[in-house]
Amino acid sequence: MAFKMKKAGVKQIISELDKASKLHKGQANKLRKMVGESPMKGKISASCKAQAKKKFKVWPSAYASGWGVRCTRGDFKKKK
Repeated sequence: MAFKMKKAGVKQIISELDKASKLHKGQANKLRKMVGESPMKGKISASCKAQAKKKFKVWPSAYASGWGVRCTRGDFKKKK
C-alpha cells in the first residue's frame, strides 16, 4: 500500500464516504478494494436467495449459500 494507515481508520473513512455524494461513494469503493473489503460484506441479495431456495432442497446449506453468493457477485447470469 502506498500509505500506512490502520485498517480501522480506513474503514471509518469508507463508511463516512458511503454516506456522501456519488463521487465520494466511488472513492469509498476504490478504498474498499485496496483494503480488501467487500461492499456487500457477506449479504446475499434477495433475488439470488429466492433463486437458491428454488434450486436447492435445503436452505440454508453450504451449496445453496455458495450459489447465492456467486449469484450476488454476478459470476453467472441470473435467471429471469
